[in-house]
Amino acid sequence: MIYTIHPVAMGTKVFDKSMMTYQYGQGESYTIPIFCWVIKGGDKNILVDTGEMNPIQSEQREKAINGKIYTFEQGLKKHGLTPEEIDIVIHTHLHNDHCENDYKCENALFYVHEQELESIHNPHPLDYRYLEDYIEDVEENGQIRIVKEDGPIVDGISVKHTPVHTKGGLTVFIDTPKGKAAITGFCIIEENYNPPPEIKGMEMDVIPPGTHVDVYSAYDIMVQVKKEADILIPLHEPRFACGDPIGI
Repeated sequence: MIYTIHPVAMGTKVFDKSMMTYQYGQGESYTIPIFCWVIKGGDKNILVDTGEMNPIQSEQREKAINGKIYTFEQGLKKHGLTPEEIDIVIHTHLHNDHCENDYKCENALFYVHEQELESIHNPHPLDYRYLEDYIEDVEENGQIRIVKEDGPIVDGISVKHTPVHTKGGLTVFIDTPKGKAAITGFCIIEENYNPPPEIKGMEMDVIPPGTHVDVYSAYDIMVQVKKEADILIPLHEPRFACGDPIGI
């Protein structure tokens, strides 16, 4: 099965750029889009992540990411969908900004790595982004499917455990007309995979994310994902906020 990937900005965050780029960009204010990815091409309505529940929709934020910011319902409507029509949600991880709209998808199955479920129910004090309230409904309704091994979710879409940003991060590999695309299971921007000359001059091929499980293994996993993908989709790259389809 062959798919196309449709990014929808469903929120933003403004913070120090070094939250994305480890030991680089300190003191620089940076705005990232928070995406829900609509996957088209099969007989199922599939999303990767569900974004923020109440995104700030302002001219300033939209200018910063060069794209429109949607609510969950608005973003799905753009693609002729409603939350009730979603069949599958694949979670890169369970930080709040990636799962706040889960409860609206009352008919969906949610694919989540087992270590991510452990983290959201028993988070380390440093990881304040886990809020189990956002998955309680779908968990109680039996909608969660626990991922324990790498492999296919449906024909043409598979996941790989990539504990870069979180212990249970899943990178989603999707077959497209232009090759195998990878929506990274870790929070990065384009610059993480295409470092500036001053970073490459230090013989670094990638920049790990500012928030990581282990910075050395994060670097190695990022390099491996790059080798396995024809199309790299950094999870918070602003250039995708325009909404243009990927993989066509």
